Amino acid sequence: MRARIPGEARLRRLLPRSLLGRGLLMILIPLVALQAVTLQIFYGSHLDIVSRRMSSGIAGEIAYTVELMRRFPTQTDSEWVLRSAREQFNLEMRLEPGTILTQGKRINILGPMDDDLESALIEKFGAPFSMDWTSDPRSVLIQLQLPDGVLHVEAPRKRLYTGTIYLFVLWVVGTAVLLFGIAALFLRIQVRAVRRLARAAEAFGMGQDVAPIHPEGATEVRQAAAAFNRMRERVRRFLAQRTEMLAGVSHDLRTPLTRMRLTLAMIPATDVARQDIADMTADLEEMERMVSGYLAFARGEANEQAQPVNLSAVLEDVATSARRTGADVALDVPGNLTLSLRADAIRRAITNLVDNARHHAAHVAVAAVARERNVMVTVDDDGPGIPPNRRESVFRPFESGSTDGTGLGLTIARDIVRAHGGDIMLEDSPLGGLRARVRLPV
Repeated sequence: MRARIPGEARLRRLLPRSLLGRGLLMILIPLVALQAVTLQIFYGSHLDIVSRRMSSGIAGEIAYTVELMRRFPTQTDSEWVLRSAREQFNLEMRLEPGTILTQGKRINILGPMDDDLESALIEKFGAPFSMDWTSDPRSVLIQLQLPDGVLHVEAPRKRLYTGTIYLFVLWVVGTAVLLFGIAALFLRIQVRAVRRLARAAEAFGMGQDVAPIHPEGATEVRQAAAAFNRMRERVRRFLAQRTEMLAGVSHDLRTPLTRMRLTLAMIPATDVARQDIADMTADLEEMERMVSGYLAFARGEANEQAQPVNLSAVLEDVATSARRTGADVALDVPGNLTLSLRADAIRRAITNLVDNARHHAAHVAVAAVARERNVMVTVDDDGPGIPPNRRESVFRPFESGSTDGTGLGLTIARDIVRAHGGDIMLEDSPLGGLRARVRLPV
């Protein structure tokens, strides 16, 4: 037995359950990883190098200007130096004498540009300074603390900042969305064919008349659809052959039984033979009932097609029929429960459950209620019930243990209900006996 890896169950819960979701996840993860690596290469190499060079150039020009102002400290020379910096370097500079930079604030932006400029200024000056990248949309405002005051610098943003990063990010995100959309459309088409095949297989398994599937999608999906069509034809041919054979068997078995019944009817009913004739007639009736039960079990109501049926009306008919035989049957069903059912088959299944209950109990209660995507039908009785360890075995043919039945009632009922996509469970009844719970999908 494979040991469960810690966190594996949590990971399974996080993964999508549908084929479409898992297919998209398989595409999305490599796509995001590829784009992330591409962005990192661009951001960590090209953009970083360009940003460092631009920041170093601005810091070097500011440092050169400050050095000239130190060499020529007169006011006239300082004004000439600042004017030359504006003309040559396109840097607006203004010295505010006698002031002190009180707070070295740094208003930064996304990207390496602000960090690179900060590193360059620290390397060139080492004195307190501040940067403001957001107040002016065209310039980066820099304040440098000099020995004789604060130097205000307005550096053009275009000399420090490149819009390539936005273009590149837009390209990365745009291509990822485009590729993901194309992949989602393609996978949806493929999954649609798989879903159509699944719906057809489910409907065919529930006894509905399903038309052949038109193969579409990928080669494997087309092969599955073609295999389903071949299987459908084989099953339909087998059912038709079995129905014809059963019809012949029914005729062959009922003919000698009818002759025997007629022969018994023609025997003189003397005092000696009257009891023997009655016993043989009862045996013939039992044989006819057993033959009918065997044939119904083998046939499985295969010829009937599912259609919208009012289940409430079916349950009322079953309860009414049981009351005519003297059974005490209570009914509690809503006014209208319409499902896609094979009406005669479902009527037979519920009738088998009610008959089984009334043969072992004095009171039977039938109820139905809609719950989410299912309808629950319960048949309760106040009889002796069935031990929990035998509740599954009684559904096997000829193992019910009943002395007055064929042993096929519960078997036929479960076979019919499961053919509709539901199931039958046996439980303890609130009445003290047995409860048969029937689940039918809506």
